[in-house]
Amino acid sequence: MSSSLKRRDGFIGEKLISIPLKVLEEVKNKEPDLFQVYVTQIGYFPKANFHYRERRKGCDDNILIYCLQGKGHYILDNKRYEVNSNQFIIIPATEKYMRYWADKDDPWTIYWVHYTGDGIDAFNRALNLGVTNGPVLIPFNEKALEIWQNIYQTLEMGYSIENLCNAGFCLYHLLATFLFPQRRVQSSRENDGDLITKTIHSMRDNINKKLSVEEMAASHSLSVSHFSNLFRKATGMPPIDYFIHIKMQRACQLLYTNNDKIRDVAVELGYDDPYYFSRIFKKYIGSSPEQYRLNIKGIGD
Repeated sequence: MSSSLKRRDGFIGEKLISIPLKVLEEVKNKEPDLFQVYVTQIGYFPKANFHYRERRKGCDDNILIYCLQGKGHYILDNKRYEVNSNQFIIIPATEKYMRYWADKDDPWTIYWVHYTGDGIDAFNRALNLGVTNGPVLIPFNEKALEIWQNIYQTLEMGYSIENLCNAGFCLYHLLATFLFPQRRVQSSRENDGDLITKTIHSMRDNINKKLSVEEMAASHSLSVSHFSNLFRKATGMPPIDYFIHIKMQRACQLLYTNNDKIRDVAVELGYDDPYYFSRIFKKYIGSSPEQYRLNIKGIGD
């Protein structure tokens, strides 16, 4: 495969979230018992022409890849495997060389999740997840796609401890649908329409604007103090801080998925002053936008 055609991401219709390491470290330090195993990245690559990843020193994460259509290939521990539609692989955290790529003629469509934890090696041993396991055939896993979507949408709503914990708990259910498919059960969806969820959706819909607490409270016919107390109790942070978190999350996605100038990213998120945006970004993410972009290009699926 020509190096000029190899692509890590950037596929039409793709979805991708990579949680900043600083955010993960903070929640782990604050609530270590809740984050024994946790999601680090999640994505969906449809018809991923020329998708290619090489990891010379392995990966600290487990990598779950569910191939819905097409096919792909991977090499791990000097063995080569082919992954076909309706198959999944779980590559356990390892220091062994690996690479994986989409088939040239019939590129795969994949849902994938990276996850890890301080006890990931023991976790893998307990589930007999080894580097030689290979691809596993499975009937169409509708439940897994539903749970994957839940994880993705939860993380889209921001990186609060509640959301990260929710994603981590859902991860166990997601894995169970693959590892124990005969035990899958269907459950009805619940429609959560509470004011906190509606507020967060409004934040996402107006991510390029400057919302005030007064506007948020008024949209629910509540006083500022009552609304703020409700929001803080539900999310663990004030409404404006949460809004900034969502803006910074979107900034991370933009910095990862395109090469727009920092000032253009700032404007897209409602910041007229790129220097102010950079200061806010560093405060919340732990590095400047420029440094984050350089660092994250060395991670990802």
